[in-house]
Amino acid sequence: LTFFKLILMCSQKIKTPCVGLCSTVFGDLVCRGCKRFHHEIVGWNGYSETDKQAVLWRLEHLLDRVTQGLVDVFDEALLKDQLTRRRIQLRPEHSIYYLAYQVIRRGADTIKRIEDYGIRLAPQIRGMSLVDVRALIDKEFFVLSEMHYQRIQTQARSPARHPVQPRAASRPSPTAE
Repeated sequence: LTFFKLILMCSQKIKTPCVGLCSTVFGDLVCRGCKRFHHEIVGWNGYSETDKQAVLWRLEHLLDRVTQGLVDVFDEALLKDQLTRRRIQLRPEHSIYYLAYQVIRRGADTIKRIEDYGIRLAPQIRGMSLVDVRALIDKEFFVLSEMHYQRIQTQARSPARHPVQPRAASRPSPTAE
């Protein structure tokens, strides 16, 4: 992140990323709606703005990875113009693939030609409807979030890779008295 983006992000009050589809109440450790971890949802209101931003950054990064594998943004200016026309908020910290996902998420039911937004679907999904593309992105985003959660839990339970060795008894140096 650039210094300007970091200052901008820190100066904005962060709201919850909840989308109203919380599955953690049914026992999921990763929410199927917002993709946050259970403990993040429970503790959200007690988090500092920096902690909240770290969670949001992780979510956006994972969503970017999924979206980049399924779409190509071939005209960034056209995409941003269409976002402005649809009154979808543009923030400097959002990646172009996050914005592409927002177009798909919000317009899957109404967009006829995704290419009119500067976006092209990957060859393996070109025949799919945008509703199905949105569902696929959401599913892969959830799977990636679960994998991330499992990795973090595994790291927390495993001993350190390089345990600290006990220090040998120190001997006074010959010149020390």
